[in-house]
Amino acid sequence: MKIRERGITIGGMPIGFKNCITDVEGVMVGHVTLDFPLNESGEEYACTGVTAILPHKGNLFKEKVTAASYIINGFGKTTGLVQVNELGVLESPIMLTNTFAVPAVTQGTLEYMLKENPEIGDTTGTINIVTGECNDSYLNSIRLFPVKVEHAIEAIQNASENRAVEGAVGAGKGMICFGHKGGIGSSSRMVEDYTIGCLVLSNFGKKEELLRFRNSEKTGLSETSDGSIIIVLATDAPLSDRQLQRVAKRCGIGLGRTGSHFSHGSGDIIIAFSTAHKIAHFSDEVTENRSQLREEHPIMNQLFTAAAEAAEEAICNSLSQAITTKGRAGRIVHQLDFLKEE
Repeated sequence: MKIRERGITIGGMPIGFKNCITDVEGVMVGHVTLDFPLNESGEEYACTGVTAILPHKGNLFKEKVTAASYIINGFGKTTGLVQVNELGVLESPIMLTNTFAVPAVTQGTLEYMLKENPEIGDTTGTINIVTGECNDSYLNSIRLFPVKVEHAIEAIQNASENRAVEGAVGAGKGMICFGHKGGIGSSSRMVEDYTIGCLVLSNFGKKEELLRFRNSEKTGLSETSDGSIIIVLATDAPLSDRQLQRVAKRCGIGLGRTGSHFSHGSGDIIIAFSTAHKIAHFSDEVTENRSQLREEHPIMNQLFTAAAEAAEEAICNSLSQAITTKGRAGRIVHQLDFLKEE
């Protein structure tokens, strides 16, 4: 169940109907989850997967969306973010998986997009695929590469506007958060006429750091903890890529509130996009017109608050929705019981 169903409310802003990134109209999420032994003894195990986030239902290459990324700590192996920040647009699904599966998932996504757009690399330019990752090697036999090209394609094809399945699913199948089972989490906020949605792949933190939801007398952090999180932020508010990056930065506040302190070996990466405008790949026009929110309008501060709240709640939902999971070498990571002390 989601964290709110456990009686815990994050922030004070109103949530969307689904309390999910798919509250942003047109946004879709799809998963492929791998959960099976890779040898007869079961010592080697596939405990991993792929998650796809599509900004809209149309052709993403021909109808790009405004986008930006923000790197809190760059211990990560993403693809595509250099071009996203250079041009300010997203032209592919955002794909999430494990660290060693980035090449396969990128290729699968590329193959899917090439099939959808025969002109790519022929009569027009190439395409920029965005893939993010976290390391699930405690539970998953990452060295055996269980994620294949076809799993990326299947995740895209599975995408829907329904409330996204959360917890130990898709790319989140093998992830660990605060020493408990983590993975996929999502949340949303309403800001006047606009919606802001967040989806996370959580894989960070030690048990000692999970203090917020416990009646604990502990203070401070016992030790540094490496780990990673990918945060995907979507909105229908008309923002420029520069404004999107400003909003994306505020996700770090929500991440910090949960107990993270952005460790040396942590990949803390935010990818943000707005669906307010579709940018045509093919056009003979010299100029294009777009509206955007005024910087000094109070609604910008509301969007900042919404990003922080949605990120924090999405992380909590990744913990609240995840179930106890068994992986390689007989290892087990238990779900978090929010109502009890460790």
